[in-house]
Amino acid sequence: MRGEISALTSAPWERALSELARRHAGVSYVELSDVAFVDVAGVTALALTAMNLPEGRVVVENPPPQLQRVLELFWPDLDRIEVAL
Repeated sequence: MRGEISALTSAPWERALSELARRHAGVSYVELSDVAFVDVAGVTALALTAMNLPEGRVVVENPPPQLQRVLELFWPDLDRIEVAL
């Protein structure tokens, strides 16, 4: 993904997360260094994807700072997502 994850880009973001879930095998990586902003709905989609995986975790690399803050606020105990800065 590039730019922003918001209402305008929710469809491609959710398609990418669906593909991640389909291909998931233990650990999946999401690289977000080219994303400047992600809204709460985008973080929610990521959290729900991770929670619905049969096993393992999602490692989010280089996300915008609000992603980690939203995760800590709404899903403080979600161990299925690891944020790698």
